[in-house]
Amino acid sequence: MLSYMKKPNEYTDIEIIHKILDGEIGLFEILLRRNNAFLYKAGRSYNYNHEDTQDLMQDTFIDAYSNLRKFENRSSFKTWIIQIMLHNCFKKKQKLSFKNEMASEINDHSTPMFSNNQSFDTGKMVMNRELNHVLENALQHVPEDYRLVFAMREINGLNVKETAEALDISETNVKVRLNRAKQCSAKK
Repeated sequence: MLSYMKKPNEYTDIEIIHKILDGEIGLFEILLRRNNAFLYKAGRSYNYNHEDTQDLMQDTFIDAYSNLRKFENRSSFKTWIIQIMLHNCFKKKQKLSFKNEMASEINDHSTPMFSNNQSFDTGKMVMNRELNHVLENALQHVPEDYRLVFAMREINGLNVKETAEALDISETNVKVRLNRAKQCSAKK
């Protein structure tokens, strides 16, 4: 049983990481929940279907946990784990079995496992699903480099610096790719 002066969700990522490294491994779930939606959206931006995205997320969480001691706090934990996810997506894409394969069904009406959407407003849910469908279809036609930047900035809500760090590109390049992604999607 863990005792806290603060609630577990009030700790910063760095505080949680230190506690995990000190043996309180159950706290890793907090990091999972905080970053689940970001990783899901990153996987979907690579055009992986729901099941493949979940598999990639699981691999990413395992990789992050296994390498937690290597986290140097040079960027946020969110940026670091998104980089791991993008690397795993890229590796999977490069595997021979996926080299010429397209995601079979982009619109599977899936939501992240730990969605913050606590509302059960049916009308709102239907509108969100339709909007997701339109957005995913439009993004499917956007080149991958632009699509990844768009997903990090506009869907995941990362700022320019976090996006640049996650994708290992310059901040200027983030801005250019975002504008080009918007231009590509407007043409479709």
